[in-house]
Amino acid sequence: MAHEHLHHIDPYTPQSGTMIPLGFRKFLRTCVLWQFIRFIAINIKMTIVILKSHH
Repeated sequence: MAHEHLHHIDPYTPQSGTMIPLGFRKFLRTCVLWQFIRFIAINIKMTIVILKSHH
């Protein structure tokens, strides 16, 4: 197999090299109200870009 040299790395360990969200960032990622606000903001931005492209 071509990928025999790869080994399994568990997520959220120092070997994975990923950042672990803590504190306020973790709160923002799990807060439904904040996610809804971001959803609306992104949709408004996309609507503006689409409307500008039609002119």
